[in-house]
Amino acid sequence: MRRAVTINLEDSERETLERLKRGRRVAVRLAERAAIVLHAAGGLENQEIGALMGISRQKAGRWRTRYAAYGMPGIEKDAPRPGRRRRIGDKRRAAVVRQTLTKTPAGQTHWSRATMSEATGLSESTIGRIWREHGLKPHLVDTFKLSTDPHFVEKLTDVVGLYLNPPEHALVLSCDEKSQIQALDRTQPGLPMKNGRCGTLTHDYKRNGTTSLFVAMNVLDGTIISKCQSRHRHQEWLKFLRLIKASVPDDKEIHLICDNASTHKHPKVRAWAARHPRFHFHFTPTSASWLNMVERFFRDLSEKAIKRGSFYDVNDLIAAIAEYINQHNESPKPFIWTATAKDILAKVKRARKAAIK
Repeated sequence: MRRAVTINLEDSERETLERLKRGRRVAVRLAERAAIVLHAAGGLENQEIGALMGISRQKAGRWRTRYAAYGMPGIEKDAPRPGRRRRIGDKRRAAVVRQTLTKTPAGQTHWSRATMSEATGLSESTIGRIWREHGLKPHLVDTFKLSTDPHFVEKLTDVVGLYLNPPEHALVLSCDEKSQIQALDRTQPGLPMKNGRCGTLTHDYKRNGTTSLFVAMNVLDGTIISKCQSRHRHQEWLKFLRLIKASVPDDKEIHLICDNASTHKHPKVRAWAARHPRFHFHFTPTSASWLNMVERFFRDLSEKAIKRGSFYDVNDLIAAIAEYINQHNESPKPFIWTATAKDILAKVKRARKAAIK
């Protein structure tokens, strides 16, 4: 009579197997295999283990034998299973990858599975598998913009310094305008959200005019000073500066973070700044609007109050913006800037190297 392989366990092995058998976060298959080995070490035959655990005799014998031959690694991983040999060799697969990275189809900007299949003679599903294996996604593209400002480092250090170490007895205001906000009215009423269905909006709309929103955000506490105006010339910027002046304490130095729009550097604006020496202007580098913290507020405003709205006229739009800002100012929360100038410069340096390649 053929007898099963004898299992002898050291104390450390038994302790490990007991832990796997009882562990709540252990895979069910591994816990079962540990139990098989423990029963086998207790002197039970495969038939007895199968009857006790409700499994086949063959299964009990398989994991007993695997443990006897390989120890713990023998039950932790499944044995490699035989399968159909790959019909597409490494050279052909490498050729697909190389062609994806170095060429484009005639008259097109990027490959699809269909065009690559036609070019190589392989099936579309095979092309898809090769691309997945190598992390290739020809249908996707990321956008980027690197600043070419010759004073990028100085401006970056200046603005980030205001975020991380604001001057004492002063206010730091992140300022910008969101121009040409459209009062869009949907051509048909949408359907409300209900169980199993999201809300709907028509894809077409009617334009009912525009407004430009000027915002100054207090970096310390997140409060907003705002004004909607019909245009966004230097005249409107001066009106907004006067509003800021009337809204902040007279005994505070005011540091304004702005972008490089010509509106902010008009000669009349410079003359106004010269007459108000407690106002200090700090300009972000060109093509670096992401450095102006108020852009984060504009994103929230668009997503939460404008994007899904339907406005009969400009006044309706202005009222919606004012309501959102009033609600924000009732319990303002600042956006916390954490990146240092050194971290940002390192990231920009890597981006420039990648762009050169």
